Amino acid sequence: MAVLYNRISSEELKQRMLQETEPRTTISFYHYFPIENPKEFRDFLYLNMDMLGVFGRIYVANEGINAQISVPSNNFEAFKTFLYSIEPLNGLRINIAVDDDGKSFWVLKIKVREKVVADGIDDPSFSMENKGKYVNAEQMNQLLEEKDTIVIDMRNHYEYEVGHFVNALEIPSDTFREQLPMAVDMMKGNEDKNIIMYCTGGIRCEKASAYMLHNGFKNVFHLEGGIINYAQQIKKEGLESRFIGKNFVFDNRLGERITEDVIAKCHQCGQPADSHTNCKNDGCHLLFIQCERCAAAYEGCCTEECQTIYNLPEEEQKKLREGIDKGNMVFNKAKARLRPRLNSD
Repeated sequence: MAVLYNRISSEELKQRMLQETEPRTTISFYHYFPIENPKEFRDFLYLNMDMLGVFGRIYVANEGINAQISVPSNNFEAFKTFLYSIEPLNGLRINIAVDDDGKSFWVLKIKVREKVVADGIDDPSFSMENKGKYVNAEQMNQLLEEKDTIVIDMRNHYEYEVGHFVNALEIPSDTFREQLPMAVDMMKGNEDKNIIMYCTGGIRCEKASAYMLHNGFKNVFHLEGGIINYAQQIKKEGLESRFIGKNFVFDNRLGERITEDVIAKCHQCGQPADSHTNCKNDGCHLLFIQCERCAAAYEGCCTEECQTIYNLPEEEQKKLREGIDKGNMVFNKAKARLRPRLNSD
């Protein structure tokens, strides 16, 4: 019987990936379509992708699929052939990473979820069949020039902080499920204006566009393939980038540079910086922005306290970590209570 789960430690798998000499390509894709038996579909995907050497994170639900993965470059065409052999995914757009060394993932994880994007929508009349109009990079730039256009960023604060479209509105919340009703409330009175929604790869803004239409908005658009596809298109077509800074990504890279603009600041010293890192203290792992100078001074930690713990013997660190629930230590507005932990001198 085939093994459909990983049985090797994550750390060992990571070291194996780092020692690979064969190049890899980081890609992402999603598609909303009905899946009658997500568990069966999950196992089918795992069996075939594991044989192709795929690493990454894939979510499967009754409503569709969402994937961020890396594929050995010499298996890329074989991977596409397999993916396109699945009828609803035939010809699906695949987003290829912009700033990529192929070291984005080191294990294959395919999970069944209730939804591929947790949205909190419980209205049975809501349907993904009625969604906003796709816009490509050229159309996006044109719409941004019109005075009746409002552009909404459907990502989290830590993503928006390092890069966003010019004049984009931020929805100040941790979660997509909270952002949807907030976007509706923020846009009341603008039902007849052009509303463009965007996100990293397209999956969140596509659902958000359907939700806005469901709530009475008329001229709703969403950026096809998200920022990743936009960046590829402007490069290919020689267009001006209206997105400035970095595009945050949810893999080992934590970001891909779109323009040279650095619009964020180091959370420790306040100097221009846009490199996210996780605090090296295993009892913290806070995600925050740190410049090179502070990274050296604090040894990759978010505070002197964490730095002290980081330098303790491993057994002492383990004792201190007992009973600690790190949760999702994301540095964003709703986690403002964590900010006093970061030095500002």
